[in-house]
Amino acid sequence: MSEPTRKLLDACVHCGFCLPACPTYQLWGEEMDSPRGRIHLMSLLEDGEIGFDATAAVHIDRCLGCLACVTACPSGVRYDVLIERTRAARRRQAPRDLRSRLVDRAVFALFPHPRRLRAISWPLALGIRPLALAPRVSAADLRAAPSPHTPAVGTWRASAALLSGCVQRVYFGRVNRAAAAALAAVGCEVDVPAGQGCCGALALHAGREDEARRRARATIASFPGDRPVVVTAAGCGSAMKSYGELLGTDEAWRFSGRVRDVTELLAELGAVAAADRPHGPLRVVYQDACHLRHAQAVHAQPREVLAAVPGLQLIEIDEPDMCCGSAGIYNLTQPTAARDLGDRKARAILRAEPDVVATANPGCALQLGAAFRRLGRGDLAVVHPVQLLGYS
Repeated sequence: MSEPTRKLLDACVHCGFCLPACPTYQLWGEEMDSPRGRIHLMSLLEDGEIGFDATAAVHIDRCLGCLACVTACPSGVRYDVLIERTRAARRRQAPRDLRSRLVDRAVFALFPHPRRLRAISWPLALGIRPLALAPRVSAADLRAAPSPHTPAVGTWRASAALLSGCVQRVYFGRVNRAAAAALAAVGCEVDVPAGQGCCGALALHAGREDEARRRARATIASFPGDRPVVVTAAGCGSAMKSYGELLGTDEAWRFSGRVRDVTELLAELGAVAAADRPHGPLRVVYQDACHLRHAQAVHAQPREVLAAVPGLQLIEIDEPDMCCGSAGIYNLTQPTAARDLGDRKARAILRAEPDVVATANPGCALQLGAAFRRLGRGDLAVVHPVQLLGYS
């Protein structure tokens, strides 16, 4: 059962452990742009001491929702639940300027609809990139997808259903295909249920509660049974693991318990690299996606998957828990802050001199790719960890 907002707010003792972990506090040093400052603001709003005007809204809008504060907090404050509830209230009560309304309308008319997104993305295959964040993709990338059914190789050990995603399905179909093949290689058959749509992650993180609930119910209906639901996008996995909190039903809580990031299941089954994968030294930086590291507490498993690759040397970086600035649609709604954080993360990665960068979220991949291009390193590949196992 969901806890009352006042109880969640009172769990914060304002100790300040969250301050060094918060990207916006690190950027600006403003108390109201820190987690404890925002919690104080939420408390005032909850008690009706202030109204949700434009001044209050700006500090909520500036939060990335990276949840690094959740990991840093010694008191177990559920900032994840608090920020989602507050964003929903902000959308209902606070005014939005024209630019924000237009960006919001464009994002939700496009990104949760893979057919629309793919239809307008074909120019990218010709090298026409109207936005800095647009990925470099080929026509083959836009068509790539796993088979509806990928049988287990050798002895059958498990069965799983794979979420296609939205942006993931359109731009990173090769990731889904590699995930299915990597799971099959360790004895897990993989099905991709037909008719699945958007999981509602973007809507949830943007405070569009009604839309998030509608998409959550549809997603649950698309994955009947009790087998694991495997996700290759950290943001989607985070949202789906919170369906219980969002919907408050036993069915939703059971579904949330079935959701697994692909690296979780591969680590459990014992990931193996493809036999024909080229061996040799390869320096890899694994960039922790915030919605995997902080929201799902999945930290060791991606590294265990990468450890299965012969000759791979995993290189850690400075400020590994600092957000890259992608954060769902943050890089569209707060472009200046997102760019500053993206460049900060990219410079930390470049100091490690990697041959390739791995990350488990499409938003992070797009954000890092854009930052590397700005810094003159557009040649540095950004891939999903499962791709480094060498399965097509």
